[in-house]
Amino acid sequence: MKTVDHYTFQALDNYPYSLMDTIESLDYALAYDKTNVTALCLYGRVYSEQLENYEQAISYFQDALASDVGAVAVYPYFIDALILYNEWDEAERLISFALTLKGINRYTILLRYVHLMEVRGDWKAAMEGIKKLTLASVSNNESEIERLKQRIKTKQSLAKEKPMKKGKNKKK
Repeated sequence: MKTVDHYTFQALDNYPYSLMDTIESLDYALAYDKTNVTALCLYGRVYSEQLENYEQAISYFQDALASDVGAVAVYPYFIDALILYNEWDEAERLISFALTLKGINRYTILLRYVHLMEVRGDWKAAMEGIKKLTLASVSNNESEIERLKQRIKTKQSLAKEKPMKKGKNKKK
């Protein structure tokens, strides 16, 4: 095992429980190899998930994919950061591209697609995504899919409700 791998594994082992140790290990890993995809991706996760600095996170994810566009582990985290940063069009393009990659976990990417459509309020596309998600599922994800479907239906019905006008509820 190379030294860079040692520090990368150490960072993965420390995340998210010991952020200082994670950062220290990532700094060492990137000092040995500034294009280490796993280290760049984990740095992106730290900025996205812990610091909520999505701009910096996106930069790290972009660097990781510039090093290896086929690094399938990067895509779910990158898509999450784009959705949280309200870069919805970019997230949709990345989802479309990710689904063409060999070795990608289609279920994970389609789950992000449904989440994106939910955030956008595109209920029809979200429900179509759930159908694709069901077809892509190869394990016991039925309860997760059912909860997701119910949540989308609930939001859809809430969005259809008309807000009450002021003064309509007054009792005489």
